[in-house]
Amino acid sequence: MNTIVVLGAGYAGMRAAKKLAHANLDARIILVNRHPYHYEATQLHQIAAGTKEPADVTFDIRKVVSPKVEVLIDTVTGIDQEERRVTLEEHEPLRYDYLINALGFESETFGIKGAEENGWPLVDIDTSLAARHHLEQTLANYRNSHDPNDLHVVVCGAGFTSIEYLGELVYRMPKLVAEYGLPADQINISCIEASPKILPMFSQKLVDWAVGYLKKKGVEFHTSTAITEVRPGAVISNDQEFKANTIIWTTGVRGNHVIADSGYNQKRNRVVVEDDLSLKDHPEEYLIGDISAVPDPESGRLFPTTAQISIAQADTAAANVIARVQGRPTKRFTFKSIGTVCSLGPHVGVAEIDMMGKWKLKGAVVGIVKKIVNDRSVLELANIRTMLEGN
Repeated sequence: MNTIVVLGAGYAGMRAAKKLAHANLDARIILVNRHPYHYEATQLHQIAAGTKEPADVTFDIRKVVSPKVEVLIDTVTGIDQEERRVTLEEHEPLRYDYLINALGFESETFGIKGAEENGWPLVDIDTSLAARHHLEQTLANYRNSHDPNDLHVVVCGAGFTSIEYLGELVYRMPKLVAEYGLPADQINISCIEASPKILPMFSQKLVDWAVGYLKKKGVEFHTSTAITEVRPGAVISNDQEFKANTIIWTTGVRGNHVIADSGYNQKRNRVVVEDDLSLKDHPEEYLIGDISAVPDPESGRLFPTTAQISIAQADTAAANVIARVQGRPTKRFTFKSIGTVCSLGPHVGVAEIDMMGKWKLKGAVVGIVKKIVNDRSVLELANIRTMLEGN
């Protein structure tokens, strides 16, 4: 009997395990994850801003996976490709015939001095809760400290997570001001971005609308402003200093460090794979999600690491493992985006949808679209009951 090991229970790993279980293979399927729960990574910014609770964006893995899947809660420490063995923090090593590697992402500091020590990343439930508690405690502390920097928040980076966090933050801030008795006119929220453009995946009209909306809510944008250092209470860009006692670090992500630790040929812990998502020289291993570098045949650039793409990769990787077990040829990965949605708080946002025509949306309608997107991802990973319980 073949043993198929799936590493990670994020979007890619959960979807792959679901597809493998439905294939009714004569195989042992093992899903390894360091937490007993799956969390919706695309909603971590809401945990960090305090507009949602962990229970709203998590579900118990064991309650939703098929009984055909063994769930092992442990941390992966290494992968021996030659021996086809996964080493774990607490359990004995796992040997596999096929491996679907979906270990996920970590915060990327780009080697910037002080970023890891002084910035608050949003990469999982624990870090997002830590960022939220720090924000709340720092704002509350102003009543005793009268330090204006307690009222200052700097968000580093202007990618999806940054912009969506800003949207949630400005939505909640009036409630925080009222709760802690803060001077609203002294709240300062800044966003610092090295590149000249924010949200480059959207049309300029939608970007202008999103930026304008956030500016009206009090956000100050500083583009073409490369961060050179992060100090306690300040973000430095060459000779500029942005003072704040809450510094949110959302400049980007890299793949899981186990990739580099295990000797893969990688860049930022992402590995270039074959067109069927397998690893060159190791066709029994498939890398998907945030650790996978997949070239787009049309543009030549790497596909971005999104939940939508991760789920599509999981479908291909699972189908190809099933094909190999059954002695059939594998198929190459293809992907067509159905669109991109960026929320600016619970009720508004911007979106470009490529389904039943091409749609460019802004405002309240996007809040509804975002809800549909979130529900759909839960349904693709789990089941209708789990989706309904999250509403």
